Parts: sequence; structure tokens; C-alpha cells
Amino acid sequence: MNKPLRRIAIFCGFLVLALLIRGNWIQYVQADELQKNKHNRRIAIERYEQPRGDIIVDGKPITGSKETSGSDFEYKRTYKDGPMWAPVTGYASQAFGANQLESIEDGILTGNDDRLFFRNTLDMLTGKNKEGGNVVTTLNGAAQKAAYNGLKQRGGKGSVVAIEPSTGKILALASFPSYDPSVFAGNSDKDAEAWQKLQKKENPADPTLNRALREVYPPGSTFKVLTAAAALEEGLYKSADEKTDTPLPWTMPGTTTELPNDGDLPCEDASLRDALKVSCNTVFGKIGADLGNDTMLEYAKKFGFTEEQFTPVRSSASVFSDDMEPSETALSSIGQFNTATTPLQMAMVTAAIANNGTLMKPYMVDELQAPSLDTIEKTDPEELSKPMSAENAQILQSMMETVVSEGTGGKAKIDGVTVGGKTGTAQHGVDNSENPYAWFISYAKGEDGSSPVAVAVIIEDDDAVRGDISGGGLAAPIAKSVMEAVVKGRQ
Repeated sequence: MNKPLRRIAIFCGFLVLALLIRGNWIQYVQADELQKNKHNRRIAIERYEQPRGDIIVDGKPITGSKETSGSDFEYKRTYKDGPMWAPVTGYASQAFGANQLESIEDGILTGNDDRLFFRNTLDMLTGKNKEGGNVVTTLNGAAQKAAYNGLKQRGGKGSVVAIEPSTGKILALASFPSYDPSVFAGNSDKDAEAWQKLQKKENPADPTLNRALREVYPPGSTFKVLTAAAALEEGLYKSADEKTDTPLPWTMPGTTTELPNDGDLPCEDASLRDALKVSCNTVFGKIGADLGNDTMLEYAKKFGFTEEQFTPVRSSASVFSDDMEPSETALSSIGQFNTATTPLQMAMVTAAIANNGTLMKPYMVDELQAPSLDTIEKTDPEELSKPMSAENAQILQSMMETVVSEGTGGKAKIDGVTVGGKTGTAQHGVDNSENPYAWFISYAKGEDGSSPVAVAVIIEDDDAVRGDISGGGLAAPIAKSVMEAVVKGRQ
């Protein structure tokens, strides 16, 4: 071979080698990146070329799929009672992607999960179309309906979270206002218009915001149960009925400012039980200052504050600050200053108390199923922490039960059922200039002393008369209806 031909052959060899390297780089190194690229339309087309698997509540699907025409997407997602279930399901849209369970469990729902590889291979060999699996939730349909309808009838904004204390199963997760994921599940101009109308820029009520998991609020007086838990665990007070060392008025340390109570309340040296019953700021503010920032932060963390929760949908981290002045710690210990929490977090606090001091990890997916309904993955209850001893948790339960039987939580009473609770009316806006938030946390007990449900409710009502806003008045009736739904369902 002469020299020019040899050079051409070598050059062509390098071109072939470069082509092989490039092909392998794309196929093996960049494959995952290219597959997830938002501009890769083939992935979206594949996702909707067959019906998606379903999200299941009480053994029945709350989702579906229907054939489309005039599009390269063969099917689109449908939802039953979409606004009620949107905080649980999220959405799956041909044009706008997916979120929450629809996104997290997309592999199962589309049938593309690696754990379905053997079945998909077998179906390919037999000529059977690929099918999606199912996501079986922990949700209780009756409890969710009670939660959503209660919020809807109340109006304004708000959310409800209900948990089974012994396992951490989420029984209800409602947010209002909400949205119907069906209205933008396709990729038409109509779907785009519906999507745009839901965005906060055009809709200040922000219906797509999952208030149960993503919004943080000052918890107000509901936080006093956590402060009481810290006082009992640290031995500051040893019983519910021991007198506290609380003067009236009480001046916050390092200041000349007196911490006011909400009215002329019998808070001087009040016992923990009486202080919780009438919601004494002075008693619990002083407890927080006496225990100090580090100790209060320690107990807040034990109950789940400062950490994101994954249900598997991510929940924002609740806030309890460090490096605070004693006066700031006092305010934080009554649920003000920087303290902020999700409704999920306050349901977790309540569930831990009701579960005799053990906090279980909250979760809403019970199992993942193959298209054949065989179980692929089952969620086992998991202990997250033990913020209280059983003895002190039972003392605190007795205090919360007094709040309902004799105090501010009377509207949560259920005939024949023991109910514990705590009201909260949290300041909102600069110098408390806006309508406060109304909170209620509670649990119901069965005859055997176990608790099948713990609930947190928050109401944001900008249109209500300010003087009419209270946790006991606005939020407690909704909590009662959710607890009744669970208790009656187990009888």
C-alpha cells in the first residue's frame, strides 16, 4: 500500500474509532441524562402510550386513564374527586409533567420500573401490551372526605392532616383551595389555559400549593403541648396538677416587657393542667425561658422539627431557632417569634403524645403493586424517635383531655369517645395586623386506651371577623368530623 492510501486508511480508522467512542458515550454514559431531558419527547410519548396504573384508596382507584385523539399521546390521566385528592396524588400532565405520588412512583405507574423488568420481558415475548402497576395508599376515604368538605364549607384557606399514631400511616391529607388535575392532564391549548389560571400570578389563592406539607405557619398555642412535654421530661414539674412557679404579671427575662395572657385568666402559679386548659402564655413562656433555648430546641427536634419529612412526598422542615435570647425563647415556646410548622408536623407531635411518647415516621404509601396485583414493595412502620416516656405522655394526655372536657376544645367532644386536644390562635402579620390563624390538634382514644387517629387542622380566613377567629371555634369542628370518620369506621 502506498503512503497516501495508508494515511487515508489510518485517518478513516480514527474516524471509525471516534464514532464508536461517541456512540458508546451516548449509549452508556449520557443515557440517563438524555432520557430525563425535558426536551426528549419520546419519553413522554412512551409514558402515555398505555393506561397508567392507579393510585388506590380503600381498595378502589381514585385515578384512571382515557384514550385521546388528535395527538401522539394515546392516553391521558383522569382523576376521581380530583380537588379532594390532589394533595395526595399530585398531577400527571402530558404538557406539564408530574409531581407528588404521580412523579415519585412514575416508574411503577407506567410499568417502567426495573422491578417489573422480568414481567415486561415476558409480555414482550408473548405480545402482551405493557401495563402499569398500582400505588396503594394508607389514606382513609371517609376521613379525607370529612377533612376536605370541612375545609370547603369553612371557606378561606386551610389544611388537615390525620395520622394513625401507632404506625405513622397518613389517613387524611387535605388542602384548600385545591385544584382538579384532570383539567390540564392533556396537551391542548385548553389544558394550557387551565394550567395558567391555577398559577399564583393569576390566582393569589394558589390552589396548587400543598398547604399540608409545604406551607409553614406559626403554631400558636398548639406548641404549648411540646413545651409541656419538655417540662415533664426535664423534671421541671413532675405532675399535671403540681403548681408552677409563675408570677402574674411575668416579665420576660432581659426585658421590661410583660408577656400578656389572652384575657384575665387564672394563670398565677397555675398547674400545667389548668394552664393548658385556659392556655396561659405566662406559664409556658416562663417554662421555655427556664429550660433555655438549647433544651427547647432539643425537644423540638425530637418531635421532628428542623428536618424535612418524606412521606414519600417531601414536606418542608418546621422551624425552631437556635441562638435566641431568653425572651425570644419564651415567645417561641408559646408558638410565636420564629417558630413555624407544617400541619403535618403538628399532627406528628399529637400522634407521638397519643402513642405514649413514641413518634412513628409518617407515610402515605402502603404498598406498590405489579399489574398482576402482586406486592413489589411493602412499607413497614418505622420508629422515628421517642421524645417522651410513656408515663409523661400519659400525664400530657390527661391534660389535653381536660382541654376538651372542660376547656377551650369543647367543640371536639365525641359521645362515647375520649378526645384530647389543644386550641391555638396564632398571630399573623406585622404587629399581629392580619387575621390570626386558627389551629386545633387532637386525638381520639378507643376503649382499650389506644388511639386510632391524631389530627391537626389549620384555618386561614381573611374574611372572618377577627374576634370570631379561634382554634376551638373554627378548627375543632373539622377535627371532630375527621376523628369521627375514623372511629366509626373501626367500630
